[in-house]
Amino acid sequence: MPETETMGKLKRSAHLFYIDATFGGVTPSWFLVGKDVEDMAVELNPDTQTVKNILDETIIRDNGYEPSISVDTYYANPSDGDFYTKVKDIAMNRLTGEACCTKVLEVLVDKTTGPYDAWQEDAVIKPQSYGGSQGGISIPYNVHFNGNRKEGAATLVDKVPTFTQAAVAITP
Repeated sequence: MPETETMGKLKRSAHLFYIDATFGGVTPSWFLVGKDVEDMAVELNPDTQTVKNILDETIIRDNGYEPSISVDTYYANPSDGDFYTKVKDIAMNRLTGEACCTKVLEVLVDKTTGPYDAWQEDAVIKPQSYGGSQGGISIPYNVHFNGNRKEGAATLVDKVPTFTQAAVAITP
């Protein structure tokens, strides 16, 4: 594994989050989330249960995660191209199911040169409302991770990613 230069504490901008604006197209068109967003985190929503049996033993059942993201400050912006058009369509036409499905890509820029660690996953995009105050029309939306997570690497050219899935190890 190549040595990387120590970077110190990562800035928030080191975690890049993209949504495929084609919503099912053959070649992804990655929309970088972040403009007008001051605070955003992947909520892992761990699903665990603690059970105490009649023997006074405590058992933890780990049922995994139900990760999601809330993007509360997306402002309707036609210059966002296909992403804006699709989010508007989902919200205004109350679309459901496959019409809301796409892929997301997370890139962690935690070394001085790429390629960078990256993860691609299926997702469902659901607008929560539309309208807002005098500052502009907002369409806050949630991203629900929907499985099929793939680890790999991304190269970035002017913050535009190209994702390559890591080789899958085959066990005998």
